[in-house]
Amino acid sequence: QVQLVESGGGLVQAGGSLRLSCAASGRTFSSYAMGWFRQAPGKEREFVASITRGGGTSDYADSVKGRFTISRDSAKNTVHLQMNSLKPEDTAVYYCAADPTNLWLRSSQKYDYWGQGTQVTVSS
Repeated sequence: QVQLVESGGGLVQAGGSLRLSCAASGRTFSSYAMGWFRQAPGKEREFVASITRGGGTSDYADSVKGRFTISRDSAKNTVHLQMNSLKPEDTAVYYCAADPTNLWLRSSQKYDYWGQGTQVTVSS
């Protein structure tokens, strides 16, 4: 079992920044690739970013590329999502997730463990 707890969401104006964190407990954090997904009201959950087990490879949705950065701190069992130049369309509940396979990380179905989500609201 892996428990994931997100934090750092909130209300921010367009153009602003937020840093989301996801603290992992339970089994070895380094055994899991990590991903961030988001879900806006009335929309399906969508991939935002992922990072492989060792942190060597990250991937981003086109909509956030160049604005968001995913990172992981193995010493603290934490993954972060730095979000800059936020837009109103970034408004959503953001979820972190853990995947043991380290493959096909854009698919939400690959992930075994999920956090409860943190709300991000970007005002225009």
